[in-house]
Amino acid sequence: MIKTFLAAAAIVIAAPALANAVVGQPAPAFSATDSMGRTQSLAAYKGKPVILEWTNADCPFVKKFYSGGDMQKLQTEARKQGAVWLTINSGAPGKQGHLDPAAINAKMKAQGSAPTAYIADPTGEIGKAFGARTTPHLFVIDSAGTLVYAGAIDDQPTADPADIGKGRNYAMAALADVKAGKPVQVATSRAYGCSVKY
Repeated sequence: MIKTFLAAAAIVIAAPALANAVVGQPAPAFSATDSMGRTQSLAAYKGKPVILEWTNADCPFVKKFYSGGDMQKLQTEARKQGAVWLTINSGAPGKQGHLDPAAINAKMKAQGSAPTAYIADPTGEIGKAFGARTTPHLFVIDSAGTLVYAGAIDDQPTADPADIGKGRNYAMAALADVKAGKPVQVATSRAYGCSVKY
């Protein structure tokens, strides 16, 4: 009994300290170098909506969206609508899904990924600031820099690609509301997928 309690306590203590970026408040500021060596910051994109997508190429829930080109289509569509799409990998070195810049660029080329930029966050600083817990985990920020959506990409919490399009895509719906100047109808949802490997 004592051993079980201590083991559970150790798990709690070892868990990463995650903040919870608050919907309706300014999104946490960050500046980081992307896989192409360019500096990316939220401040640089003020005046445009921004979508943050947490990813891990080895996660089945991420593969669900990339294997058939669905995430790539979303990235392209969002950018056509004037949004900035930043893909972020907060996997720590030695953990599943961690990639160095060269591997990131090779993976994006192979997948046909179309984000504005892909940011490696090996220290987990950005992920922890937002409270990113899963891959995928999406956040939508309006043109004023306010976080207006945080949660799952859609309402189909499975790893089956056949479920894509059966329900509502929360992230794109939030972007549509932002573009229309309306309050986001669904501002939060429970993110699903693999845990972020901090």
